[in-house]
Formats: sequence, C-alpha cells, structure tokens
Amino acid sequence: MTKSTSTLNAGDPVISLHNVSKWYGQFQCLHNVSLDVGKGERVVVCGPSGSGKSTLIRCINRLEVHQEGQIVVKGLEMTDNIKSIDAIRRNIGMVFQNFNLFPHLTVLENLTLGPTLTRQMKKADADELAMHFLRKVRIPEQAQKYPLQLSGGQQQRVAIARSLCMEPEIMLFDEPTSALDPEMIKEVLDTMIELAQSGMTMIVVTHEMGFARTVADNVVFMADGRKIESAPPEEFFGNPREERTRAFLDQILKH
Repeated sequence: MTKSTSTLNAGDPVISLHNVSKWYGQFQCLHNVSLDVGKGERVVVCGPSGSGKSTLIRCINRLEVHQEGQIVVKGLEMTDNIKSIDAIRRNIGMVFQNFNLFPHLTVLENLTLGPTLTRQMKKADADELAMHFLRKVRIPEQAQKYPLQLSGGQQQRVAIARSLCMEPEIMLFDEPTSALDPEMIKEVLDTMIELAQSGMTMIVVTHEMGFARTVADNVVFMADGRKIESAPPEEFFGNPREERTRAFLDQILKH
C-alpha cells in the first residue's frame, strides 16, 4: 500500500486512511480507522462529541500526528518527511470551527497573504484571485472591511474563500457552523453546497444532517474513536445497520 510518489492510477482514492490509530498519552482516541475518498467525493463525518471526528481529519494534513496506520493523499504517504507534509498540504484547504482570521488585516489582506507569501504571487494577481473567491462566496463588498466588522457567517465565508485562494484540490471542514448563531448557519451551508456542486473533494465534520442528506456521497458515523458505520445518505438515514448509529440519529434528529 505504501506509495513514494504522487502518481495516482485511474480509480485510486484521492485520500486513503488504512488502520489509522492515535493516542494522547495513554488515551487512544482513534482505533484502526480506515477510509477511502475518491476524487470529487463528498464525505460527511458525524458522531457524538469526543468520537474522534476532528482528530481524524486533522491527521490528514498533519495538524495531528497519527502513531499507527497509513494516510495517503494523492498517492503520497503522510510521514515525518517535511517535503511530503508540505506537498500534501499544498493540495488541502481546511476550515475550522473558529474562523482564525487575522483581525488587524482587511478581508482582502487575509485572503492574499497565503498566495503572496507561499506561492510568490504578485499582489495584483493575488488581489484578483481573492476577489474572484469573495464573489464565489457572495461577499465581494466586504473586501475592505476588517473581520470584526462582519457577522459570524460572513467571517466563516471569508475563511472558506481564504482556503480556496490556495487553490486546493481537497477541502476539510471541521464543524464549520458550530460557532455560528442559527440564522447564520444557512448562509455558510449554502456556500459549502455550491462548492460541493463544483466537484471539490470534501470531508466535512458536522452535525448538520440536512447538509449530509443533500450533499454527501457517503456518511461516516464515528463513536469512541472508531468508525462504526459508513453508507450513502439514503441508506445511512433510511436503514442504518448499527444500533449505535440508530441511537445517534434518533437523538440528533429530534432537535
């Protein structure tokens, strides 16, 4: 399974996790998790708090280090090799629960910082790219404002646009609506739906089951650091196989 180059064969998964395990000290937070994600596939990962969902996707771009198993992204295995980590990260954008915007920079400056520093893009080209993605998330008029002048939903859309400015092939979302007021959630989910419809490969950790039904090709349920069940939405919601999955859905769909 180990691959040393970034060459993919037709039909190979873009992301492949094989028996991934992770510990924090004596506590094992991931237990032999395996998952394949194809090009353009949208995967929603759900489960109760503390189930390992966020840790799992953070391992994919080495924000967390797994101790056992393999993670392969676009044919390149995630190891301690800095060049491999950098090569993998160039293909991955990530959006967090908190927006992580620089408050002292304007929206436009937040978006152009990455392209100008890490890709040596000229300022005019970076500005043009940033405005393109601000239009894509439907807030180009906010370009000259500072993050704290925006609503939470607008800040999260800026965070999405900032990730897109690095032109990744894969987007990871770690509970992107959990810090938002209810009335702001829809605008962020609508932006993510449009992104999914463009063919972006996406892994989304979320409790938004309506989003999972609408967008996901595959829904993964995790509990206690284990992948309990994985199925297309119609099967996952209509006929879950595992009792843990049924109990989770009964609880979350009541709210």
